[in-house]
Amino acid sequence: MSQNPTKHTKVLIIGSGPAGYTAAVYAARAMLNPILVYGSEPGGQLTTTTDVENYPGFSEVIQGPWLMDQMKEQAKAVGTEMIEDHIGSVNLKSSPFEAIGDSGQKYTADSIIISTGAQARWLNIKSEQEFRGFGVSACATCDGFFFKNKEVAVVGGGNAAVEEAMFLTKFASKVKLIHRRDSLRAEKMLQKKLMENKKIEIIWDSVVEDVLGDKDPKNVKGIKIKNVKTNEVQELKLDGVFIAIGHDPATQLFKDQLEMDKEGYLITKADSTETNVPGVFAAGDVKDKIFRQAVTAAGMGCMAALEAEKHLSHN
Repeated sequence: MSQNPTKHTKVLIIGSGPAGYTAAVYAARAMLNPILVYGSEPGGQLTTTTDVENYPGFSEVIQGPWLMDQMKEQAKAVGTEMIEDHIGSVNLKSSPFEAIGDSGQKYTADSIIISTGAQARWLNIKSEQEFRGFGVSACATCDGFFFKNKEVAVVGGGNAAVEEAMFLTKFASKVKLIHRRDSLRAEKMLQKKLMENKKIEIIWDSVVEDVLGDKDPKNVKGIKIKNVKTNEVQELKLDGVFIAIGHDPATQLFKDQLEMDKEGYLITKADSTETNVPGVFAAGDVKDKIFRQAVTAAGMGCMAALEAEKHLSHN
């Protein structure tokens, strides 16, 4: 038996970040005494983002980690119980719902808000990780602005990569799209637009082997790419690299219990955060692969808490 008695809550929030913390603020203010369980990376993707210029309410540049700390403290201040634990399994068929943490702690809940987020896929080259935030990014919408009149590369071949490349032409003087195959997976319509854009050059059949740059101050100077057909290696001079090879939503936990799309994103009802299990809600990047912004995640966190409150008052 686990050493701790079962913890029961009206609202269990799994995962932190803008969605989880905002849900907590609203649930706590509705006197629902929520419990928020956060894992080893509280604050999620924003904690790896340095300069945030697009979160409404701040005329000066703010730091991602600071914003997450503020949201966490706000959720605490209004009455959220915060627990560091990793939820290892859930049972959404039982009533109340059950979740078990790696700590051995058992949680029961009348409603659950899932805000476990997603992770950008990286190439996982040492130099790429070294320059993350210093010229290497996984979000053009977030960081494109910093590359005015500079040369950048986008790595990938799907819709996201093509959209990022197109978006970056607003700022960059030149965008090289690097794809490991000889054709793109993106929709034909998008491909046509891409091919017509004078600022974009496509480099086929190529993979990034290394990110090159200065150590002090840290900044990207170029990349080393290899042609997979000829094995020829070349260096390209550029100022930024955008990795657009997809995201992985953190939804393993809910396999076979909640409806998800083929990429693993949770499916919710239209204009709602409710999943196919009444009383279970999903907010933020765990269900949103279109916008993926802090402000939209926060908005969904608010929706989820309001919908959870309504669900609880009706049941």
